[in-house]
This record gives sequence, C-alpha cells and structure tokens, in this order.
Amino acid sequence: MSDNATIDGLAASKRIRGVLAPVVTPFKADLSPDRERFIAHCRWLLSQNCGLAVFGTNSEANSLSMEERAVLLEELVAAGINAARMMPGTGCCSIMETVKLTAQAVRHGCAGVLMLPPFYYKDVSEEGLYRYFSEVVQRVGDARLKIYLYHIPPVAVVGITTGLVERLLAAYPNAIAGMKDSSGDWNNTKTFLDAFVTASPARTGFDIFVGSESFLLANMRNGGVGTISATANVNPAAIYKLYTEWENQDADEQQAKLNVVRQVFSSGKFPSMIAVLKQAIAIYADDPEWTRVRPPLVELTPEQANTLSEELKAISFEMELRRKNTLRRGRGG
Repeated sequence: MSDNATIDGLAASKRIRGVLAPVVTPFKADLSPDRERFIAHCRWLLSQNCGLAVFGTNSEANSLSMEERAVLLEELVAAGINAARMMPGTGCCSIMETVKLTAQAVRHGCAGVLMLPPFYYKDVSEEGLYRYFSEVVQRVGDARLKIYLYHIPPVAVVGITTGLVERLLAAYPNAIAGMKDSSGDWNNTKTFLDAFVTASPARTGFDIFVGSESFLLANMRNGGVGTISATANVNPAAIYKLYTEWENQDADEQQAKLNVVRQVFSSGKFPSMIAVLKQAIAIYADDPEWTRVRPPLVELTPEQANTLSEELKAISFEMELRRKNTLRRGRGG
C-alpha cells in the first residue's frame, strides 16, 4: 500500500490522511462519559469515511481526566473500532500524563497522536517546548510513534513555530509526522506548507492538516493532506467528498457549500461550537441526551436550539441519523 493511503487504509509508514473528526464526547446525567453513544458515534463517522481524532478540542478533552481518556480509548479498542483510523489527542500540561496517553495509543496501533503543547505557562521559550516534545519522544521510546503537533493559539495561546518544527524534524524525523493548524489563519498554514512541503518536495515526512474544512481546498492545492475539523462530526460525507474531488471542476462550488454549513455551526450567537454540534446531533438523532456538555460549557437554551434548527432547515442541511437511530446504541452505526 502506498504512502498516499487515506483513512480507509494505512500506509506502511503508518500515515493517516483525509478527513478526521475531533469526536464529540456524550455525557450521562451524572456527567460521566456515555460509552455507548460515544462508540456509536465513532462507528457512524467511520461509515462516512471519517477518521477519529478522539480527545481533541471539540471532544472536551481538557474537561476529561487522563484516566477517563485512557478508559475510553480502551473501550473503543475493545468494541472493535479500528485503531489504525484513530489519532487520539494526548497532549497535557504534564509530561508524564502525555507520555502515558501517548504510549497507550502507540501500543494499540493508533495511526498517530495529536499533541497539544503544554499550555498553562505562557511566553515559554522555543527551547522549553523543544525539551517537552523531545522528552515525550524519548520516554515513549517506540519506533511506531507518530506525533502530529497541534497548533491552536486561539485556545492554547502557546503555539507551534516553524523554528520548533525544524528542530524537532532534525532530531526526530520519524516521530514528528505532521501538524494540525487551527490558527484560523490561512497565511499561517501556507507558511508551514511553504517551509515543509512545497519548498522541500524531497521531504515527505511532514503532513499538514487544517483545523477547518473552510481551508480544505486551499490546503489540498498546496500539498496538504486533509482536515481535522469539528464539523466533520455532523457533515462528514460532504467534507470527504471535497477531499476526494478537490481536483474536479466543481471543487470551488463544493467548498462554498461547506463554508455555508460551517458558518451556521460557528456562529457567535451560540455559546460554543461544541454545544451547537451536540444540539445538532440531538436534533437529527432525535435524542436529547446528546445535548449535555461539561461545565464550564453550557448547553443551548430552548430558544437557541430552535434558532439552530431553523437555520439548518434554511440551508437544507441533513444528517442521516434520524431514520437509522444510530447514535443511541453502542452497536449502532
């Protein structure tokens, strides 16, 4: 199998590409993770050609304990979810917790890990960040390790620089596999593409994902490998279609349609995109249990939920969930 394999298969070098969802985490009334709904949603996403970036930002990962993340990953594997289509988020402020979660993912054969920088201390030096990632690589000590650096300055504030990537690639060319750029700034993504993809065609070891499908077409045209996007939780098929058809004549039209959907889900009139995603799943699965978020996040009010429903109808948005009722049961999807 070639290195161009998408999430439908895994290349010999363990590369995952295409469309991945930072899988939203359902909660029970006592705010514990809802294992059955979580597994069912993962299965549905896989059926839509979407990989699983579990424990990402929109998974409320930093509202989960390390132990909860570890248990959920074990339960996914036990349920038969293909680890080769998973990229768990493992970045924590504690090196030791990052190492434990990363080693677990590698042990199960996950395609890679998405790793936040340690984000509590601000204005840290490039040297400090280099030591952090270096320490993780050395402590995991496994040749199968594939790290995708997670650049999300709007949330973490601490970011990834080209200088840091250059140093890490020089020291650990096999372990540093790529990055997710969630800066929301295409110029920033283009800077990394220019530095590590288009300017160095011989260097095939650094894959760049955009954090929003709004930049998917531009990313593919400039040598990127896909997107890890929140709205892949609810619109995976359309996003995957553009990923596979980005060279077609109607690619710009497909991108424009994706942008319309994205605008509804990212609207500032709602408390958070996470709450909006969960509300949408609740609507289309006819399952109000999906609306729950962990504090400090809050759910949509009934009025906001109605507004969302009307806006989704206005753009003729649909999810193939209600008929199949796939997200209620762990065996569904």
